Amino acid sequence: MKAAFEVNGELVEVDVEPRLSLADCLRDVLGLTGTHLGCEHGVCGACTVIVEGQAVRSCLTLAVQADGERITTVEGLSPEEGLSPLQAAFRKHHALQCGFCTPGMVTTAHALLSEEPDADADRVREVLSGNICRCTGYVPIVEAVLEARAAYRKKEGES
Repeated sequence: MKAAFEVNGELVEVDVEPRLSLADCLRDVLGLTGTHLGCEHGVCGACTVIVEGQAVRSCLTLAVQADGERITTVEGLSPEEGLSPLQAAFRKHHALQCGFCTPGMVTTAHALLSEEPDADADRVREVLSGNICRCTGYVPIVEAVLEARAAYRKKEGES
């Protein structure tokens, strides 16, 4: 089947099997390996990408379901000149160790802060509770997300 969608600002058209997951399409067909596959059951959050502004488990989404959608992967969150404020906060707070969960944590946090730039620590913990990290203990991750909030707040006069 054919599917056409936007990934990180670029229109792509893929010819895929109807049963191919979006995660496998991103990684194997499009070469965007920042999206990680962990449990492949939608439980761990490592495969989280942003579809039309919402954090979505790409292992549970079929590539053909993405037809016409706008998708952002962890690669799409980085500006050309370096790290986004959220990524820089992750680095500053040592909010990663092995890094396996990091793409899912960053995309989930980005989706949250895009909608709720004033999210408090409890809200951050609640939203990130669907992403499993076996290394950091979550404290530095929450601290990084809280620090990045300022970058998501609209400047006065912006709509």
